[in-house]
Amino acid sequence: MWTQELMDRLDAKEERIIGIRRFLHAHPELSFEEEKTAAYIEDFYKEVPVDRVETNVGGHRGIVVTINGAKPGKTIAIRADFDALPIQEETGLPFASENPGVMHACGHDGHTAYMLILAETLAEGKAGMAGTVKVIHQPAEEMPPGGAIGMIRAGVLDGVDAVFGIHVMSTMETGKIFYRSGNTQTGRGRFKLRVQGKGGHGSSPHMANDAIVAASSFVMNCQTIVSRRMDPFDTAVVTIGSFDGKGQFNVIKDAVELEGDVRTMSQASRELVEAEVRNLAEGLEASFGVETMLEYENDYPVLYNDPAATERVRQALVQAALPEVTAVAEVEPQPPSEDFAYYLQEKPGCFFYVGAKPEGEWHPHHHPEFDIDERCLLISAKAMAAVVDAYCNLEK
Repeated sequence: MWTQELMDRLDAKEERIIGIRRFLHAHPELSFEEEKTAAYIEDFYKEVPVDRVETNVGGHRGIVVTINGAKPGKTIAIRADFDALPIQEETGLPFASENPGVMHACGHDGHTAYMLILAETLAEGKAGMAGTVKVIHQPAEEMPPGGAIGMIRAGVLDGVDAVFGIHVMSTMETGKIFYRSGNTQTGRGRFKLRVQGKGGHGSSPHMANDAIVAASSFVMNCQTIVSRRMDPFDTAVVTIGSFDGKGQFNVIKDAVELEGDVRTMSQASRELVEAEVRNLAEGLEASFGVETMLEYENDYPVLYNDPAATERVRQALVQAALPEVTAVAEVEPQPPSEDFAYYLQEKPGCFFYVGAKPEGEWHPHHHPEFDIDERCLLISAKAMAAVVDAYCNLEK
């Protein structure tokens, strides 16, 4: 049976998956700067019997590999990202980052490792495979506008029936796979606000106009957007992550700049939060007599998993009965944003999660001591293989 052969071959390659992950972990590159990583991926496929390799897709080193099965079936896309983060690694691992200030602190090294070996294995067994698989190796998931948009514009989803992706999760138990139907991850917005007052001597506030006081009012009022403007059954977060008010104790600050992060779980809440932030910024001018300059940008949309595609994923994972998997379970909505959402705006599909929590102490994503339980890599490869097999065998 082709599916069992596929799983057996993946079993035999587990150490290679881990080895690739460790090499990539030691050599991370930032979003839109992944020159050597892209070259590594391209070189990997030189000895693999895939049908097509496209490079520099989308203009930012994206790579798309096509594998044609010998039997008729659906065409699906499966995606793995390969960028890292501007974080100084503190794990102490023997394969820790060799690039100062850059770290694979989100698991994209693992995504690429499992996807390379899965693609190789699919290509080796394509005589027994139905349909067509397009493997998307995507740069720059972490940095807006993200790498997905450019690849979509370049046509990576042309002719594709559905698109699927996995994220390994250090916050979820190893051995478990999680899914969710409908709105699954938040959409994201961000803003910068400059509040221009009038500087002066700390002893004479009546002769100045304190930008810190005005900006502080804005920070506090932003907390009322969620608590007093949002439907309590909807989801939104407004975070002020930067407040540049440093000066001297006896000097009234002339101007202040701050930056905020917005996460929402629906288009309606996204529009509401933006409108409220704009209203509050404009209100400072009337309330405090300052000038405000607001830059507001929405980027990654809400990630929406197609219910029918998600149910097929669930069924495929349950029916595969992978020995490494102890449960396939529904998960609550996830607060982080993800540019895989752009693919799901174009095609039905599902983005799901493979538990990767290390034994003992563990750390969340984007932490300088982030690591994964490497058993998740084989589980990811087998889980996506099960989805490929189940979906490609559907009637065209």
